[in-house]
Amino acid sequence: MTLGAPLKGLVGDKTAKVLDSALDLRTVGDLLRHYPRRYAERGRLTDLASLHVGDHVTVMAEVQRTNVRPMRQRRGQMLEVVVGDGRRTLALMFFNQPWRERELKPGRQALFAGKVGEFRGKRQLANPEYQLLDGDDASDVAEDFAGRLIPVYPASEKIASWQVAKCVRVALDTLEPLPDPLPDALRDERDLIDLDAALRGIHRPSSIAELDAARLRLKWDEAYVLQVALAQRRRLARMEPTPPRVRRPGGLVDAFELALPFTLTAGQQEVAATLDDDLARPHPMHRLLQGEVGSGKTVVALRSMLTVVDAGGQAALMAPTEVLATQHARGIRDLLGPIGMAGELGAADVATKVVLLTGSTPAAARRAALADLASGEAGIVVGTHALLEPDVAFRDLGLVVVDEQHRFGVEQRDVLRAKGSQPPHVLVMTATPIPRTVAMTVYGDLETSTLTELPKGRAPIATHVVPPEKPAYLERAWDKVREDVAAGRQAFVVCPRIGEAEGDDGLEPTATDDEERRPPLAVLDVFPSLRDGYLHGLTIEMLHGRLPSDVKDSVMRRFAAGAIDVLVATTVIEVGVDVPNATVMVVMDADRFGISQLHQLRGRVGRGAHAATCLLVTEAPEGSGARERVQAVAATLDGFELAGLDLAQRREGDVLGAAQSGRRSRLRLLELLRDGDLIVEARTAATALVEADPELADHPALRETLAEVLDEERAEYLEKG
Repeated sequence: MTLGAPLKGLVGDKTAKVLDSALDLRTVGDLLRHYPRRYAERGRLTDLASLHVGDHVTVMAEVQRTNVRPMRQRRGQMLEVVVGDGRRTLALMFFNQPWRERELKPGRQALFAGKVGEFRGKRQLANPEYQLLDGDDASDVAEDFAGRLIPVYPASEKIASWQVAKCVRVALDTLEPLPDPLPDALRDERDLIDLDAALRGIHRPSSIAELDAARLRLKWDEAYVLQVALAQRRRLARMEPTPPRVRRPGGLVDAFELALPFTLTAGQQEVAATLDDDLARPHPMHRLLQGEVGSGKTVVALRSMLTVVDAGGQAALMAPTEVLATQHARGIRDLLGPIGMAGELGAADVATKVVLLTGSTPAAARRAALADLASGEAGIVVGTHALLEPDVAFRDLGLVVVDEQHRFGVEQRDVLRAKGSQPPHVLVMTATPIPRTVAMTVYGDLETSTLTELPKGRAPIATHVVPPEKPAYLERAWDKVREDVAAGRQAFVVCPRIGEAEGDDGLEPTATDDEERRPPLAVLDVFPSLRDGYLHGLTIEMLHGRLPSDVKDSVMRRFAAGAIDVLVATTVIEVGVDVPNATVMVVMDADRFGISQLHQLRGRVGRGAHAATCLLVTEAPEGSGARERVQAVAATLDGFELAGLDLAQRREGDVLGAAQSGRRSRLRLLELLRDGDLIVEARTAATALVEADPELADHPALRETLAEVLDEERAEYLEKG
């Protein structure tokens, strides 16, 4: 039996189908990488206070008492078994199964699995699965659980933790000796156990020390294999030839810098110089530019785009939404002025053309834009996913700029790159600050530059949490909006949804609370209530993703021009919207958004010289995780600090999976924040290995493991079409 073998041959067709449908496990390797969530220690009972209603749990508990009684509503008997951890109790309800009383005698310990429910204020499990841990009828426990540590696996209603453990035992008992993907020298240098011992140690540990050694080794597997793949990608990128794109004296860049109405910050100048160096090389740039909200990434990127146009090439800027693409196109034209008006009346002697291409571009305008790109007349194109369409062709694509990269997959970036006759330079931008180890793991094929300095004259943003259960607080929030509008300013009101369950845009999944919650507030409901209520008399408009493109564009133009006092919107205004006169942001149901998303939304105000206020309205109770998230945002303007908190509260696989093509993450044990030193070491070791042995000719086991990872990646890409 090998890691690549289908589970059907190991556990039978019926169990294999359950493992596939319930847990997405198809091969022996999938099963053995389905690591335990935690470990119950034999004799140490689970803390029942940690259970939450709605969770599917596996607990170790001791039977305290049983009681059989007739059911009131229907025929039959109900067996109530009360189990405890020594401090708290949990009721187990079995319907028409009175014979279980013979097994579940007071004093017996067992693993119980089921969904936590609640009846008359008391938590319970209805018809739970269970595995006895003592007595003559628990003889197979010694085989499934080798030591005092009992693995508790991520499971489901279809298959219990101990059933997974049984499958794992069969796999380990029949597994052939495994070739080790980690080089011997690396294992010796860092005192790591071999792969076979690590898999046995994590699934059937006899001691904490054995478990720790297994975890460390398997973390190294995850970090090292990924870093080797990224090192190979960086090396291949360096080997690709591409024409150097050098700034031309007296060209567009010189004219742009002379016309700028402000001075670039020291950070912007430093990053601009780095980009100049990258563009001047005969190999494609692959760089990530991250920066705080409002730090001026677009200006730096535009300067590089003009450098490429100066050198005879073209530049494409891809944004995730039509609103953002339209804002970028308008902002670029405004910044360029006459030098962005080639072919128009009033154009400068040295000029280029800027075109916009989205899914809603009218047919005639689309044909004209495609012709300008194919002929090279348009030096800069701004667009959405529409740029990836097969009929979009360039005369000489020299630079690809991807804005808000976390909204795109790696393969989308590569589709746009492939439109160049030679590999273009690539600049990826994000306003979501990324902790260093995340950047090295998620964007490890890119070099990284960071802008942290905000342009001079930016106003501070005061952030407050508003609990709506105190009417005076919410009324004061609307008073603040009216006060700022009276002073000539403008405001945003942001809601989590448009107004219907389907098609809502922008809402990140967040941790759910135990209690049933009302649906999130919607633009279509909040807009009329404010127009006819608290904000009556003000000019209010709404903006969301399902409005026609011309309507969205008209609303944003009028808001930017100051003709609209208050804009009630979804997160379509999350990034890229630049209205310096907007000084108040009210986020309704703020707990329904993620930390980074709230930070992005807050960045829409405070972009001018006037002091700004962000009001986070939430019904989340004090002490809840949702309330703590909102309070964390209110406590700091430091996006990097918030990014760390955001990552700490999310599963690692969510972070990597979303950025790395959307596939299921291979990170099971590696924690991007806690294991930072290990990731740095793995990157250094992987880079050295790839430089010495680019094709991994001397490391066949590593090459095979890497091929398996990349095959999964390609398969996922092909499945998505």
